[in-house]
Amino acid sequence: MSLDFAKFIKYSKPGPRYTSYPTALEFSDAFGYDEYIKKLENQDDSRPLSLYFHLPFCKNACYFCGCNVVFTSKEDKMLRYIEYLKRELEILSKHLNMKREVIQMHFGGGTPTFFSAEQLKVVIDEIKSYFPNFTDDAEISCEIDPRHIDEDQMRVMSEAGFNRVSFGIQDFNEKVQVAVHRVQPYNITKNAMDLARKYNMVSVNVDLIYGLPYQSLDTFKETLELSLTLNPDRFAVFNYAHVPWLKKTMRKIDETTLPEPDEKLQIMQYTIDYLTSHGYKMVGMDHFAKPEDELFQAIEKGELHRNFQGYTTKGGADLIGVGLTSIGEGVDYYAQNHKDMKLYEEAIDAGKLPFERGVMLSEDDMIRQYVIMELMSNFKLDIKRFESLFNINFKEYFKDALEELQTFADEDLITIDNDKIACSQTGTLLIRNIAMPFDAYMHQHAGSKKTFSKTV
Repeated sequence: MSLDFAKFIKYSKPGPRYTSYPTALEFSDAFGYDEYIKKLENQDDSRPLSLYFHLPFCKNACYFCGCNVVFTSKEDKMLRYIEYLKRELEILSKHLNMKREVIQMHFGGGTPTFFSAEQLKVVIDEIKSYFPNFTDDAEISCEIDPRHIDEDQMRVMSEAGFNRVSFGIQDFNEKVQVAVHRVQPYNITKNAMDLARKYNMVSVNVDLIYGLPYQSLDTFKETLELSLTLNPDRFAVFNYAHVPWLKKTMRKIDETTLPEPDEKLQIMQYTIDYLTSHGYKMVGMDHFAKPEDELFQAIEKGELHRNFQGYTTKGGADLIGVGLTSIGEGVDYYAQNHKDMKLYEEAIDAGKLPFERGVMLSEDDMIRQYVIMELMSNFKLDIKRFESLFNINFKEYFKDALEELQTFADEDLITIDNDKIACSQTGTLLIRNIAMPFDAYMHQHAGSKKTFSKTV
């Protein structure tokens, strides 16, 4: 695949990653606590549940990280957090039917495996006491920093039914690692991968990031070659989102050392060519999977979904977020917990869920959410299917968006006809840009350079 980099660089502008629509920028306290509780209590009991648990602690800061993290090495802080998680689950059980089927659970962070094996077991046992009905094929996953994992932890997760782990690598080049404050030699990652295989993790994923300080096409080639020797089932290769106005630790990165957009595009093009030539298929915006992987099978059928946990085959579930800063998602709402630990604890002490803000989706939001998520997940939109679902004339409803999209069509990045919108292989690299014309909120943020990360 050959790219016209000059053509691409003009599309390098701030834009959402669309893990939700509306994006988190639209979350506010206009969606209040009582409304949220009503939403939980009135959920359709026939819909399964997807659970997200945020375990926010890290020992040290990785300067590239955009997650909500608490830095500590104090055991008592972590034990205290576990007690509050237990109490949050107890309050949740008063407002949600916990007997519903659970088809997905994910531990994110922070560094979930910063908790000891014993502490992880306490958390998992507590969850399963409240949610007794995990399906046999539930996807149970955990993000893991290879520098913080031992055999006891992996055994506890395996015995509890965890079947998917994701290892953060980011980059194997030592100069890059030093610049982002995350030194992680290859052998540490290899040992962690070997543990995952030993304990029968069905799918082992690795995360890489391009656009970091001192990265070049040559250095990233070496990272890809080393990563491939680990034989992961999936790769996630993310474009580094430099948002120092949001994340203080990113201010420690010298911006003059970041690769230029054309270098980043060359890295991305090479990554696509390299991984596809070694048996992986591109899935969604930034994922690659082996052809036998369920993600790839889902995209072939146009059934891939996207949420705050990334790409998934587990659609049609209500997402419940538990813990500091966690986000939940229902049919017509998003809800986020407090980001501040003091406020999180105060809410639970008052016998309330630690809900801070969210957004209720209008009919227009739900229509646009469907279109944007279809494009982000499957790189195409079946217009006829859309029209039968919503009983709307697509081309009339989205007249303005289609006019904006014409530029992409003129450059062969997408094709538009009466039945579908489909991205070309090159167009998939600009999927965020292609989704943006359908975003009714973009005009509010168009003048701000400090809202979203760059799309390229």
